[in-house]
Amino acid sequence: MSADEILLQLQSRLARLESEQAIRACMNRYMVLCDQLGIDSPLDELVDLFAADAIWEGVGDKYAGTFGRLSGQPAIRQMFAKYLVEPAHFALNVHFLASELIRLVTEDTATGSWVMLQTSTFSSGDSHLNAARLTVDFRCAAGVWRMTHFRTENLFSRPVDHWNATALLPVPK
Repeated sequence: MSADEILLQLQSRLARLESEQAIRACMNRYMVLCDQLGIDSPLDELVDLFAADAIWEGVGDKYAGTFGRLSGQPAIRQMFAKYLVEPAHFALNVHFLASELIRLVTEDTATGSWVMLQTSTFSSGDSHLNAARLTVDFRCAAGVWRMTHFRTENLFSRPVDHWNATALLPVPK
């Protein structure tokens, strides 16, 4: 292999790694913003994580009916705007992502999948534990990766009594 071929190969690999990192950063920012949904949330920033023609949808028995399918930034904005109320819908909301797989389809399109665990306490005081499989398509335009199709499918969901207890953690003696 010539030096030019090696250089091209390294440039290609670096571009792929940089794209994967930018996609990971997009998902991270999305989750951080969703964790903090409330009256002062930066709705423009949240919506800007999506392409203008993006789709956000719940899939499967539980989430298709709950969330439906939203097409385009205006519809996605309208859905998230419902959470920007006082008092906030969530008193506590934390998303955990695991089992990440990001695959570049072309140099400017990609798909990613994650398993998400969401712990929530609502302003009502009720708490809930949800797990979902996220499948998200991305597109890069003008050097910025944005979501083009966000799919969330419930894996399990259950109410919980409370998240924090004063009891000591059980440890071996």
